[in-house]
Amino acid sequence: QVQLVESGGGLVQAGGSLRLSCAATGRTFSSYVMGWFRQAPGKERAFVASISQSGGSTYYADSVKGRFTISRDNALNTVYLQMNGLSPEDTAVYSCAADRSGRSIGYYGSRFYEYWGQGTQVTVSS
Repeated sequence: QVQLVESGGGLVQAGGSLRLSCAATGRTFSSYVMGWFRQAPGKERAFVASISQSGGSTYYADSVKGRFTISRDNALNTVYLQMNGLSPEDTAVYSCAADRSGRSIGYYGSRFYEYWGQGTQVTVSS
């Protein structure tokens, strides 16, 4: 089992940047596919980005492609989401998730993720 704790959220002006971190417990972090999701008020949770176990493959929602970058450091048991060019439409609670099965590779949804963090708020002002 793995526990996930996000950090790095906050209030930023439009056009600004934030880097989110998700620290995982456990010794098998490198075997998990990791994903970032977000949920805006009144909306369903949405896929943002995911990264393969080694970090060699990444996937992005069209809405963030070219602005956000997902990365991971398996030695530190941490996955990151670098967010640039933020807009008010990016305002949401961002959560990281872990998939042990690997079935989420190339899948732009939350179905295969077993473990979830509590989320961190990102607010972008206009």
